[in-house]
Amino acid sequence: MKKVANIQEAKSKKIQWETITFILVFHIVAIGALFTFSWQNVLALAITWWIAGSFGIGLGFHRLLTHRGFKAPKWLEYFLATCATTALQGGPLSWVTTHRLHHAFTDTDKDPHSPKDSIFWSHIGWVMRGTAQEHSEATHKRYSPDLVDDKYYQFLDKYFWLANIPIGVVLFMIGGWSMVIWGVFFRTVWGWHTTWLVNSAAHIWGGRRFETSDTSTNNPIVGVLAFGEGWHNNHHAYPRSARHGLTWYELDANWIQIVLLEKIGLIKDVYAVDLSKPKYQQKTLKKAA
Repeated sequence: MKKVANIQEAKSKKIQWETITFILVFHIVAIGALFTFSWQNVLALAITWWIAGSFGIGLGFHRLLTHRGFKAPKWLEYFLATCATTALQGGPLSWVTTHRLHHAFTDTDKDPHSPKDSIFWSHIGWVMRGTAQEHSEATHKRYSPDLVDDKYYQFLDKYFWLANIPIGVVLFMIGGWSMVIWGVFFRTVWGWHTTWLVNSAAHIWGGRRFETSDTSTNNPIVGVLAFGEGWHNNHHAYPRSARHGLTWYELDANWIQIVLLEKIGLIKDVYAVDLSKPKYQQKTLKKAA
C-alpha cells in the first residue's frame, strides 16, 4: 500500500512537459497578432472565440455536459461538444471530470485547481503539473459515468485538437497566415486565460451573494470576458442552474443563447434559478424564467 501511495504521489507531481511546450508555442505565435492587425482578423477572432468559448465551453462542456442544466437532442449535444474541442482545453471526458471534481472538492486538497495552492496554480499551474488532465479510466467512470461509454466522446477526448485543422485551413484560404494567427493561436490563448480566470480570479476577487462553503465570487470582469461564467458564486450556490447571471446587471451571454435556443425548440427542460421565487422552489424550478 505504501508503494502504491508513493507511486500516486510521484505521479501527482509529474511535470507535463508536453502541455507546457504546447502552451508556450501558442503564446509565442499569438504575439504575432500584435503585428498583423486588421478588422478582418478581429472578426475572425470574434467568430471563432464565440464558437469555442461560448457555444462550446460555456454551453456545451459546462452547462450541458457537466451540470445537465438543459436537455438537447444528441446531434446538438455532439455539435456543442465538438465546438468546445476547438478551445483546445481537452476533450469532453477530461474537461467534465475535472470540473465535477472541482465542485465535489472545491478549495480542498482534491480540488484540481484550488486557489489556496496559489493564484498561479489555480490559473495555469494545474495544467502544467499533476494529473488534472490525465484522469484514470476509473476516475472517468466514477465522475463522468454518463459520458464515459459514448464512442463519439471517446473519439473527441483522444483527438480534441483535430477540429482546429479545418478551421485553420479555411482561415488561411480567406486571410492567409495572419488570420490563422488571430483565429487559431491568439484566440486559443485568449480563451485559455478567460476560462482560467474563472478558476483563479473568480475565487479570489468579487462579491458573494451566497454564503457557500468555498471561496467562489461573482467577478464582473470575468463575467463579461467569459460569456457569463464569471458569476461564479451564483454558480457554486446552484451548480445545475443554466442561468448564472441572476439579476439584470449580471450579463450572462450564455444564458441569453440558452433562452433563444429554448424558444426556437432546439432545447428543453431548462433548469434555472429565479430569485423572485421562494427559496424552497428554486431547486425544483424546471422552466427557465
